Amino acid sequence: METNLHNLLLKYQDTFHQVVPFEAKKDKLLKIDFTGSNQELTEDILLDTTAFSTYIKELLGKKYTYGIGGYDEHRTVYSRSDVFDDAEEPRRLHLGIDVWGNAGTPVFAPFGGYVHSFAFNNRFGDYGATIILHHQIDGVSFNTLYGHLSLNDIAGLHEGQYITRGVEFAHFGEPEENGHWPPHLHFQIVKEMHQHDGDYPGVCKLSEREYYLLNSPDPDVILQMMQFAV
Repeated sequence: METNLHNLLLKYQDTFHQVVPFEAKKDKLLKIDFTGSNQELTEDILLDTTAFSTYIKELLGKKYTYGIGGYDEHRTVYSRSDVFDDAEEPRRLHLGIDVWGNAGTPVFAPFGGYVHSFAFNNRFGDYGATIILHHQIDGVSFNTLYGHLSLNDIAGLHEGQYITRGVEFAHFGEPEENGHWPPHLHFQIVKEMHQHDGDYPGVCKLSEREYYLLNSPDPDVILQMMQFAV
């Protein structure tokens, strides 16, 4: 019988290190909506990375440490890039959680793992610098994906390298190195990589929702941040 990864992670939740610096008593989180109901996000903003970055920065202002959200969210924002286009059906359903903040924000390993793979996915709208870690807990293997990182984070990295729990191993990248997005982290759980290397879909077709969500369960079981979002 297959182990339920979500329940397994829930079991050890208290032992995880934070993925990004966050103090619930002090820091405020803003849940950001990227569905079609967000009428503020015009095409002019989406197609201009500088304008898009300014939009996020003004949303957060001085009040919010991060913007957050997006798991299982059907987003219109992906119309900005042909990376998500398909002749039959465009990819629009988000499979991870995004944490929006300042470039250079540190990213920590929530638990130990080996570098599965990494890459610079440099198409407009793609992940940019990406790292995938492979983990095993109670004999159950799975992966965590970190997208939109700094190029410096993959310099000198090698597959099979062990990253210890709590180590600062990555940072939010600038737009020119993160796929031309406002600075943020795309964080995703991937149970099976299915021969992907340095990449795995972070967005799928709505018609394939059930298949992809089974392979990428809600990453907030690791982040433990969505409960604080307003």
